[in-house]
Amino acid sequence: MIDNIVQSFLKKRYELNMGAGKLSNSYKTSKETIYKAKVKAREIINKKTGLPKILIIDIETAPLKGYVWRLWKEDVGFNRLISDWFMLTWSAKWLFDDKMHSMRLTGKEVFAENDKRIVTELWKFLDEADIIITHNGDQFDIPKMNSRFIVNELLPPSPYKSIDTKKIASKQFGFSSNKLDALALQFGFKPKLDTTFTLWKLCMEGDEQSLAYMEGYNQHDVEILEEVYLKLRPWVTGHPNIGLYVETDSSICKVCGSKNLVYLDKYYYTTVGKFETYRCECGAINRRRLNSFDKDKKENLLV
Repeated sequence: MIDNIVQSFLKKRYELNMGAGKLSNSYKTSKETIYKAKVKAREIINKKTGLPKILIIDIETAPLKGYVWRLWKEDVGFNRLISDWFMLTWSAKWLFDDKMHSMRLTGKEVFAENDKRIVTELWKFLDEADIIITHNGDQFDIPKMNSRFIVNELLPPSPYKSIDTKKIASKQFGFSSNKLDALALQFGFKPKLDTTFTLWKLCMEGDEQSLAYMEGYNQHDVEILEEVYLKLRPWVTGHPNIGLYVETDSSICKVCGSKNLVYLDKYYYTTVGKFETYRCECGAINRRRLNSFDKDKKENLLV
């Protein structure tokens, strides 16, 4: 059943950007089957096109502990901290790969506030990635990861580009909420797992079962993030140009790397240029770099 759906996705790739609920009704199967078929189809596409290594990543951190006198409007100085934050878990997967990578602290490591083991392994994934996908990563995940890297005496990972889906949602759309869970529900994807502060409290007490649940919660977020990223991808105006990473003589989509581009009978205009436009099967609009104006037009153009 899954193989047949995969082959259908490979022929009609636009379906990979559709919600699992709608597709499950169309194919008369479960959402879980659709998720698995999407992963397999994307993995096949990825291997054929030789795309850059795109890492989807999310981390969970411990709360700070400190002395306070009141619940509201409390300015807590650094000298009132009992302990600083550290990393509890991380999860990551390569785009279109069905294998999830993740690590969590042990209860003993929590008491020691020692995240060196899991942070060192996380660094290796960042060092290998060409592009990373996060949600609120530019404000949270990346600075937090860098903080734990330097504290644990790790050098900067090799350069990578960052795509933050929260920034994309905020810039391009007007959703009532740009939280990952809200976007997932808006698009018909599976929601985040339920959590309360009690989970973090139990993790800080070294409860192994809670730490295992936290890791699963983290993994689930990465799965959702991949779906949300692929839904938003055609709209990303500042997406890293995939064409820079792929060795090919053909024109390929700047955001997904596909060669299946359709010429649009409409030009993209700048203040000094006119450019042909193309729509990719992923939905993204691409334009040529070469100006379509002839020499005389360019010379006579006023700005």
